[in-house]
Amino acid sequence: MTRLSRENFLITGFFCILFGASMSVAGLGPMAMTVGLFGVVFFVVGMSLGRRTGLSPEAVAQWQPDGGALPDAGRFMFRVDVTLDEPVRTSVLCGACGHVEVLNGPRPSRFTCPACGTKLWDEEE
Repeated sequence: MTRLSRENFLITGFFCILFGASMSVAGLGPMAMTVGLFGVVFFVVGMSLGRRTGLSPEAVAQWQPDGGALPDAGRFMFRVDVTLDEPVRTSVLCGACGHVEVLNGPRPSRFTCPACGTKLWDEEE
C-alpha cells in the first residue's frame, strides 16, 4: 500500500460516518446504515494500519547528494548540506566539476574543491 493509505482510510471512514449520520437525519434509513457501516469499517482498517516512517536513522546519517555539475549562473555554483543531528556532517557539492566532499563537523569558514582546485568560499573576504 502507498504511504498515505492509513490517512486515506481514516478520512474516508470519517466522511462516510458523517454522510451516514446526515442521511439518517434526512430519513434515508437503509442507505444511511450502509454508508455508516462502511465508514466504521474504513475507520477501523485505517486505525489498524501501522504508521510508516521515512528513512532509518542510519540511512539519514549516510545520505549525501548525488554528484553532478550544477548549471552555470554567471559564476561557479556549489551546494552545502549540514546535518542537524549528531554526528554533524557537512557535504559540499562543487558545481564546476560535480565532486562531492563529505566533511565531519560543521561548515568550514573556507573551502577549496580538492578535485578541481576551485575556491568555493572564504568568509574572511
